[in-house]
Parts: sequence; structure tokens; C-alpha cells
Amino acid sequence: MLRLHVALAASALLAGCAASPDRAAEGDLDAVLDAMMSGRSVVSGKALDKALEQAAAHPFGSRENPVRAAGPAGQREYLSRLRCADLKAPQFERGGSAGASPYGNMMDVYQVNCPGSEPADARVFMDMYHAGHVERRPVPGFGIVGGQPSD
Repeated sequence: MLRLHVALAASALLAGCAASPDRAAEGDLDAVLDAMMSGRSVVSGKALDKALEQAAAHPFGSRENPVRAAGPAGQREYLSRLRCADLKAPQFERGGSAGASPYGNMMDVYQVNCPGSEPADARVFMDMYHAGHVERRPVPGFGIVGGQPSD
């Protein structure tokens, strides 16, 4: 069943990749599925470097510059290290899938709240297909604690 969901997501991503020839193994569905099932980004190497450079022109954590993480656990780990203005950890809840990321993968959006503190309400876009990556930068409006160096 998981493979079917990933296959459907990969098919949708490939439709977007057709307009961007430097993405996703030139539209090879098996390559996209293998990458996603193993938690790796569809875009890698120089294409990923270029995508990261282009994304940096946008606010970190936005749709155009999502936080990279290593799987669902990496997403939760990152969000649990964020700090509100009162230095407490925010509350967060996954809002669902948010389409293709600039890195050729499906991305998620999280609702992140700081009850009684700032920022009161934020949306954070995340791409979980970056095996081994641990993000140390906070999204705007938040601080961050801990974490190991990023790849």
C-alpha cells in the first residue's frame, strides 16, 4: 500500500519534472520511487546545489525554500528543537502534503504555534527526503537548540 501511495506521489512529481529536465533521473519513475522509498532526494549532486542556491532567495521554511529533514522523525526532531520567543518549544501539527518541493520531492506543511508567545502562528514547509541531513538553522521568528552538523 505504501508503494502505491509513493507511486502516485512520484507520478505527480514526474509531471512537474517534465518541465524541469535537470530533475529526477530524467523522468524515470523507478528511479524516483527508489529515491523516495529510501528517503533520498530525487534531486542530487549539482542539480541539488543549484536548487539550494535558488531556494536561498526565499524565506527559510517557505514553500520555495522548505526545511530539509531525514524522514518523518527528522521533521519532528527539527520542529521539537525550535524555540518560541519565551524559549519554550512550540506546538506543531502536520497539515498534510503540500505538493512538490524545489528539490523534486513531496513536501509537507506543518502548523507551528507558540501559545502566549511569538510567533503566535506559523506555517513551516518541510522536505523529508534528505537522508542524514540535520538542519541547524531556525525558520524566521524562532530560535533553535541542539542538533548535529548538517551534511
